[in-house]
Amino acid sequence: METTTSIPVPQQKTSVVKPKDDVHIRVDGLTMAYDDLIIQHDLTFDIHRGEVFIVMGASGCGKSTLMRHLIGLMRPAKGKILYDGKDFWGMDEKTRVQMMKKFGILYQSGALWSSMTLSENISTVIEHHTDLPKDEIKDIAYLKLSLVGLTGFEEFYPSDISGGMRKRAGLARAMALDPEILFFDEPSAGLDPISSRKLDDLILELKGSSGTTIIVVTHELPSIFAIGDNSVFLDTETKTMIAYGNPKELLENPPRPVVREFLTRGEQ
Repeated sequence: METTTSIPVPQQKTSVVKPKDDVHIRVDGLTMAYDDLIIQHDLTFDIHRGEVFIVMGASGCGKSTLMRHLIGLMRPAKGKILYDGKDFWGMDEKTRVQMMKKFGILYQSGALWSSMTLSENISTVIEHHTDLPKDEIKDIAYLKLSLVGLTGFEEFYPSDISGGMRKRAGLARAMALDPEILFFDEPSAGLDPISSRKLDDLILELKGSSGTTIIVVTHELPSIFAIGDNSVFLDTETKTMIAYGNPKELLENPPRPVVREFLTRGEQ
């Protein structure tokens, strides 16, 4: 007889409760749409400084679309996104571009330039945004790669390394300018369980060592429970958020059956 088992919830230290005035990002009444097609509406939640915040929900609910709004690639149909209390889309374009320099982004594919070595991938970002000398830029690139466990692979090309290593190299590039906020779009996609867990551990190390605010778009339950301090659940049917809070607490007291089903993979 085939049996089912519950999703194991990894042990994690209890999150420190953030003070109300430590809000790094506030999403206020956000509606996302493509022309007349509403993707999600009336999203309101806070992301506190230094926490790992999970954006979760079923495929097609609008998780990646929300990230595109947060990083400045899509303008809200309605509502506001505030960084340290400042309305991102209310800024002039020059100020908005300066704000975006505080973002580091790891896309699902890793998005490395295949014709460049790993160190060149990182150096190019630094060269574009700073006037640092080339020797110093190379040193920084090597340092960033060492932080993600890729010492010795600096002059390798993306095609020379594994998928998990490419994700880590992409993370090193996302950290090139020492961002205040890191965005991850489905970071575990295409990775085996061991590589996925190593990436989760790396995210937690970054959080602990740098205090960076980290936003992760994912539907991978092991990652959600292992790294998430707080989360928002986007629902496909109602096209709005139906849960907000620590993922483990939502598992224990789900506000809706669909949230319970998602967080247990439908197991009873």
